[in-house]
Amino acid sequence: MTVPFTQPHEAAARTLIKLSLAEDLQETGDLTCQALIEDTDQAEIQIVARQSGILAGSPITSLIFAELDPRVTCEHHLADGASLEPGSVISTCAGPLASLLTGERTVLNFLTHLCGVASQTAEYVKAIEGTRACILDTRKTLPGWRVLEKYAVAAGGGTNHRMGLYDGILIKDNHLAAWASRNSHPTIAAAVQQARESVNGEKGVEVEVDTLEQLADALEGKPEIVLLDNMSPETMREAIQMRDAQSPATLLEASGGINLETVRAAAETGVERISVGALTHSVISLDIGFDWKRRT
Repeated sequence: MTVPFTQPHEAAARTLIKLSLAEDLQETGDLTCQALIEDTDQAEIQIVARQSGILAGSPITSLIFAELDPRVTCEHHLADGASLEPGSVISTCAGPLASLLTGERTVLNFLTHLCGVASQTAEYVKAIEGTRACILDTRKTLPGWRVLEKYAVAAGGGTNHRMGLYDGILIKDNHLAAWASRNSHPTIAAAVQQARESVNGEKGVEVEVDTLEQLADALEGKPEIVLLDNMSPETMREAIQMRDAQSPATLLEASGGINLETVRAAAETGVERISVGALTHSVISLDIGFDWKRRT
């Protein structure tokens, strides 16, 4: 699945690249290359997949070397979203050897992590093939990495949930508890209505419930989405029957305790959405190599 690498992705990458290079180099630079590599040494490297997975973050390699040394040129052989096999050549970069070696770890840190996110997402997407559900990410991302991690989720075939607190309403249990404490006749439906009015109906409202009783209450407010928190497949099936009877336009989202072993059962209940925090908070990096040869 090809996904566009747009200006917001580039801006997020540039910010992280500056931080990453500053961590490595500070004011001194690469002491090892300064000690052992001649300024005239030239080389060509290939970035190569060591295991199967999904590519995400390839354009960031060019941004890293543009920041580090504009003399380095990069050719990208595969687009983000492409399937990788052991030996797949992702990119070829050429230029001063010292600059290539200095940038190696930064390049691999970005690629291995983002490819890991995309690859894990693809496993979840494959696990629910043939159902009506889609796989969504969450806000459980590394600080500063959200834009890029959600980009990688999309590269893996997943669907992005809200980017942050600023672009969507999700009423969770703590919101409801605080709101109910200062209302004489609190209902979830009333909270949904108040939230909808606060944005003049310009954004949809999602609300979290963890019992069927709460669901019945929430559906009275006709929310766009109800998040079913930590419900068993049997309870989710009951929730779908209740939704179909009370508010057919409301989408249901399974969340909490979802993993690769349980995601199929959740999808087969008939929910439209499944959100998985593990796509970003428990990712295993994909093994990628940085292979170089000296140029004469």
